[in-house]
Amino acid sequence: MKKLLAVTVALFLSTGAVLGLFSSAYSSIVPTIIQSFASKEIRPGDTWKIYLQASDPSGKMKYIYAEIEQPGGTAYPLSMTRIKPENRKELSGYIYLNTVTAEKSLEFTTLKLVVYVGDGTGNFSEPAIFPLELSLRATQSSPPAGVFKENNLGPVMIELKPPGGDGDSSPITD
Repeated sequence: MKKLLAVTVALFLSTGAVLGLFSSAYSSIVPTIIQSFASKEIRPGDTWKIYLQASDPSGKMKYIYAEIEQPGGTAYPLSMTRIKPENRKELSGYIYLNTVTAEKSLEFTTLKLVVYVGDGTGNFSEPAIFPLELSLRATQSSPPAGVFKENNLGPVMIELKPPGGDGDSSPITD
């Protein structure tokens, strides 16, 4: 009886150790933003391209999440851009933010865009952070040659408002 109990306990403990190793290995498989680029300044009214290269060994990337922080501005909703099935393991391309506004000009507005990739099950990449200054004298910089594909991954669905404006916008796109 003691032998059977000892074998059962040993089997249980070894199974637990194997499951622990498996869950540790699985939890380390999260989406990763490998490289990113965005111009640090553009003109108000221009479309800002934010280039990303990301991967997920499990092939489960589902959304690109984007948040805007604007000093003196209103809180903006979270933007979720769905990743196409063919890009769920690896993606290279750009998301874009339209800076046209019906209100007064956004000239001299500064903001920060925070982007991360999620797999829809609670796993997220480390964020990529992009500062931006809107200026009439600005020229949008191009990404480094040969690093990113010129592939439209979708819009950042946030409508910019001048500081003190109302930041209501529709956050989800397909």
